Amino acid sequence: MATTLVLDALTAEVTAALGPRLVSFLLYGSAARGEDPTGGPMDTLLICDAADEPLYAALEPLVRRWAAAGHPPPLVVTAREWRESADTFAVEYADIRASHRVLAGADPWVGIVVDRAHERRQLERELRGKVLRLRQGYLAGRGDGRALDELVRDTAGGWLTMLRTVLRLAGRRVPSAAGDVVRACAALAGFPPEPVAALVAAARGADGPTLAPRDPRVAAYLAAVARTAEYVDSL
Repeated sequence: MATTLVLDALTAEVTAALGPRLVSFLLYGSAARGEDPTGGPMDTLLICDAADEPLYAALEPLVRRWAAAGHPPPLVVTAREWRESADTFAVEYADIRASHRVLAGADPWVGIVVDRAHERRQLERELRGKVLRLRQGYLAGRGDGRALDELVRDTAGGWLTMLRTVLRLAGRRVPSAAGDVVRACAALAGFPPEPVAALVAAARGADGPTLAPRDPRVAAYLAAVARTAEYVDSL
C-alpha cells in the first residue's frame, strides 16, 4: 500500500507539472511485474511532447525527491521518438509492453509494432556484446571477490531482460521470479540452471551475492550467457 501511495503521489505531481505536455506516464520493470513487494526501486517512463529546458525545470524538484527515495529518474522520450524507435529498441519495447502500467495519459501502444526479426537481431547483438564485456570484467576482477560481486550485479538485470525476450521469441511463458526465468531459459538454451539461477536471484536482491575470489559461480554465469547467445543465433 505504501508503494502505491508513493507512486500515486509522483503521478499526480508529474501530471500537474506538465499538464497537456504529458503524453503518457508508465511504470515498468520489476515493480510492474510484482517482483519486489517490499517497495524496491521503481522504473518509470515519461512520454512527452518535447524534451526541452522548460520540461526539465518543471520536473527537477519532484525528480530530486523521487531519486532521494531510491528510485531512478524517469526515462524521458518524446512522442516522436517513441513512435520511431521500436525498430531500434525492439527488445526494450517488447519487455516494457509485457510488464507495464499506464499511470497517466494515453495508451502509448496504439500503432506501435515490434517486429520479431528486429527483436531477434538486437537480442543476438546485445548478447554477443555482453559476453565480450563479461569476459573482460571477469579477466580483470577474477581474483577480487568485490569486483566479481559488482560484475554480476551490474549485468544480471540486463541479462534477465534478454532471457525474457528469448522465452517470448520461443513462444514460452515468462515467469515472474528471476531464478525461474533463468531456469526456463536454461532448459531451452542448454546450460545447467544451477548455480546460475540462484546467483542471479541473489544479485537482484537487496544484499546481492557474496562472492569469493575466483568463485566458480561467476564462470558458470559467464558460460550461461555465452550459451544463450549461441541459442539465439539458432532461432
